[in-house]
Amino acid sequence: MSDTRSLPVPDGLDGMRVDAGLSRLLGLSRTVAAALTEDGRVALDGRAAIKSDRLTAGSWLEVELPEPAPDAGTAGIAGPQEVVAGLGVLYADDDIVVVDKPVGVAAHPSPGWTGPTVVGGLAALGYRVATSGAAERQGIVHRLDVGTTGVMAVATSEHAYTALKRAFKERTVTKRYHAVAQGHPDPSSGTIDAPIDRHPKHDYRFAVVADGKPSITHYDTIEAFRAASLLDVRLETGRTHQIRVHLSALRHPCVGDLAYGADPSLAKRLRLERQWLHAHILGFDHPADGRRVEFTSPYPPDLAQALDLLRE
Repeated sequence: MSDTRSLPVPDGLDGMRVDAGLSRLLGLSRTVAAALTEDGRVALDGRAAIKSDRLTAGSWLEVELPEPAPDAGTAGIAGPQEVVAGLGVLYADDDIVVVDKPVGVAAHPSPGWTGPTVVGGLAALGYRVATSGAAERQGIVHRLDVGTTGVMAVATSEHAYTALKRAFKERTVTKRYHAVAQGHPDPSSGTIDAPIDRHPKHDYRFAVVADGKPSITHYDTIEAFRAASLLDVRLETGRTHQIRVHLSALRHPCVGDLAYGADPSLAKRLRLERQWLHAHILGFDHPADGRRVEFTSPYPPDLAQALDLLRE
């Protein structure tokens, strides 16, 4: 079984090689994107593409993404087990493990994703996780995008899985992100209350749509630069791509987020190859004893470097 996607080429990818563009659009490694092209799974404007073809803004890519091969993991974790570079463990006990997720890592296996995952990385490190949930996402109670870094909690007991899923549903979890947005939001602090669902034309993206799911984002400006602003963002809801969609709707997309309208020239000047978005703080009531716990993830090197360049 495969998953075929049709993707419009955004302005920011104009002139880029097919394999590099696929890597940016889908969060795949450059090697995987090249392999898909060489296997004849990629078409550009209706014809078979080769990896060195150049993209043109407004053209269309069709990509056939294969179903990941099943590979039963140890301790009930589905998906391949592999040591994931940069996957840090911030805290672990009998009920939860809290990780610092690096860029380029998915939360769990999914159709078309052949790269590293949090569940696979934890299996390689010997962690047992809850067996609740769908087979490919056991223990996963929330997710971060492949291109988003930061703190993420995984349930290691059945009780913790149930309690944390309930906490996210009841919105008792503190979720604070830091984002660098293009320009300067006006007002500098505010709330975005706008429903989100799949984009009506582009199925790999999401958008603010009238009949979408309720979505609420609060933001405060921490620091303003000439070309951008560092924001502290707090989520009430947890929709897919919520921060990226809401900031794009304000016309202040995350720097480097080409899929949602960011200026590619600014990302290039900042040596940034993904959206500047980081899950900075995660807090919740511990499922074992109810005490409030909070975990913080520092900025990874690429985001810290971009901030330094903005300050210069």
